[in-house]
Amino acid sequence: QVQLVQSGGGSVQSGGSLTLSCTTSGFSCLGWFRQTAGKEREGVASIDFLSNTEYVDSVKGRFTISQDSAKTTLYLEMNSLKPEETAMYYCAARGQCLSLSPADYGDWGQGTQVTVSS
Repeated sequence: QVQLVQSGGGSVQSGGSLTLSCTTSGFSCLGWFRQTAGKEREGVASIDFLSNTEYVDSVKGRFTISQDSAKTTLYLEMNSLKPEETAMYYCAARGQCLSLSPADYGDWGQGTQVTVSS
């Protein structure tokens, strides 16, 4: 069983920054996703076991996905946040490496709310 526990969510003003964390037990390819009510879950970033990364176009240059050296903690650094990026953010594991498709992942964190105010 892969266990993912998230932290680091909260509220920030437009243009601010937040870093999300996801602790894992068991490991495979990982990703970050976000979802708002009534909308499809969107892939944000992914990382494979060699630290190759992929990002959705809308966050390129502003968000960074990374892991600690032990590969037990996943991070998402979010800079220059926009109000439209208010969402519940989820980490996911046991995915198809570098995929941004939610259906390709088998384990999910509990979700962390990120609110960006204008």
